[in-house]
Amino acid sequence: MTKQGQLMEFCIQDIIESIVKEQYIEYDDAMNLFYSSQTFSKVNDPETGLYLESSDYVYAIFQDEMNFGRIVQAEI
Repeated sequence: MTKQGQLMEFCIQDIIESIVKEQYIEYDDAMNLFYSSQTFSKVNDPETGLYLESSDYVYAIFQDEMNFGRIVQAEI
């Protein structure tokens, strides 16, 4: 696995852990929720560089997407 792929995977794992802890849902449900989000697509797109940001920052983007139905950060 490339370094870029590892960074993406670590970021995704951290976000799923945050979803489990903060939303009190099962790990599989958290995975399904995140994998079906626009945020997940952006993390997996190397062009956005989102995988280089902190997990907390990306999780905040995910929370915004869940609250507003879309990603609200203009920079991505």
